Amino acid sequence: MKSKSRQVAMGGVFVALTVLALLAVSYIPNSKLFFYGLSSLFVSFVVVDLGIRAGWIFYLASSLLSLLLVANKLLVIPYLAFFGLYGLVKYYLEYMKKPVLEYLLKGCFCAISQAALYLVFTRLFAQNIESQIPIYYLFFILLIAFFAYDYLYTRFLSFYIYSFRKKSG
Repeated sequence: MKSKSRQVAMGGVFVALTVLALLAVSYIPNSKLFFYGLSSLFVSFVVVDLGIRAGWIFYLASSLLSLLLVANKLLVIPYLAFFGLYGLVKYYLEYMKKPVLEYLLKGCFCAISQAALYLVFTRLFAQNIESQIPIYYLFFILLIAFFAYDYLYTRFLSFYIYSFRKKSG
């Protein structure tokens, strides 16, 4: 078992990395999706190493710190509504050990998150989202992209578990 100080230090390092990834979203605009995806991995690392309760605490801490440190608060909203939560949702859904239901519920989470983000940006913040493609087609494209994201997320999480976790104890 890891000591409390080591657990706190590990959580702190991952919170710092999450905030750095979200700051990078602000300063490197051509790589937004990459840095959002990167920021979402750290919550799963915490869940794997320290448990689901620590994962929720991590999500709250990284969300609050990001809101304090990232100048453009609108750029933190996707982390709050989707990317930060995804590692926690993934944990609960994959714990069921029913793959068909897992993918169905993951798709529902994606759809609900994307709809909520769309409504927040268009209604609450009056941001105009323009696209040459009709919005309902974009929904399906995002769903396909989401399942590719989930696959890559699982690969990176497996790499972390088998490469770093065994070495750290």
